[in-house]
Amino acid sequence: MSTKKDIRALTKEQLRDFFVANGDKAFRGNQVYEWLWQKSAHSFDVMTNLSKETREMLAHNFVINHIKVDVMQRSSDGTIKNAVRLHDDLVVESVLIPTSTRTTACVSSQVGCSLDCRFCATARLKRMRNLNPDEIYDQVVAIDNESRLYFDRPLSNIVFMGMGEPLMNYNNVLKAIDKITSPEGLGMSPKRIIVSTSGVPKMIKKMADDNVKFKLAVSLHSAVDEIRTSIMPFNATFSLTDLREALQYWYEKTKSRITYEYVVWKGINDTQKDADALVAFCRFAPSKVNLIEYNPIDDGMFQQAAQKAISMYTETLERNNIVVTVRRSRGKDIDAACGQLANKS
Repeated sequence: MSTKKDIRALTKEQLRDFFVANGDKAFRGNQVYEWLWQKSAHSFDVMTNLSKETREMLAHNFVINHIKVDVMQRSSDGTIKNAVRLHDDLVVESVLIPTSTRTTACVSSQVGCSLDCRFCATARLKRMRNLNPDEIYDQVVAIDNESRLYFDRPLSNIVFMGMGEPLMNYNNVLKAIDKITSPEGLGMSPKRIIVSTSGVPKMIKKMADDNVKFKLAVSLHSAVDEIRTSIMPFNATFSLTDLREALQYWYEKTKSRITYEYVVWKGINDTQKDADALVAFCRFAPSKVNLIEYNPIDDGMFQQAAQKAISMYTETLERNNIVVTVRRSRGKDIDAACGQLANKS
């Protein structure tokens, strides 16, 4: 593995300073920055508006640690899953989810995961490291290219719902989003980006203080502490009371509606009492609940609830004027659905 510095860790100002220190004009830094971000250059050789000597000097001092799509799988429903190899040979997965009106990228923020949700395949990998901002950015670029190639339209939405807990890699995720939304990067609207967290209260408050413009989703799955702790053991540390207080703070600061991701499992959270607890949890701020179809990960402990339980949840939420959507899974046949990303490839 190269010991040279990854050039994408430099800001535009640092690039400009590098060129001045090496006896060149500062604007060369602007040119290189454009190649790295707007044009997603994977090598210095393609930077054709730089002289051969300049490109050789860059190659002598830096590397571009770009990702490589190792394996691309296509589902019968059009979903695409990428196994993405990083510069140190670790692998993460990202997913392209197409509908008739849009294309969504589901991207990873960590190799493995810091948390221990028992129903999620990624959690079994444990966290190996955080992704750098450029590695997150590259996943989006790869999916945008696939969207244009296979669906004849650019990427329209991004969800941080792949491998890892985004708020446990907060600084790098924010830097990546800054590049994705910058006119000097991909120029996407932050309103088309959702960051999904399992619920890290102090980081939710920090997001509110940082005045972020993207949307927030919370992987809730139960509004009863004992049940949530049994399926998401970290809830013993970050309790529902703390989570609710942080979300209240988020709403007061941002006035942005909260989305709750919620899977209903047979014999775990499929009773009227569970649905009533969810309603009570949602009441403090405008919210939306996505009821998500469960995707088994081979151990039998978690099973999709009966349709009547889903209907009961839907009716209970609607009766209490809470927006609810039932989400069918995409890409199950290639292990690309929610909770299934585990680098089987």
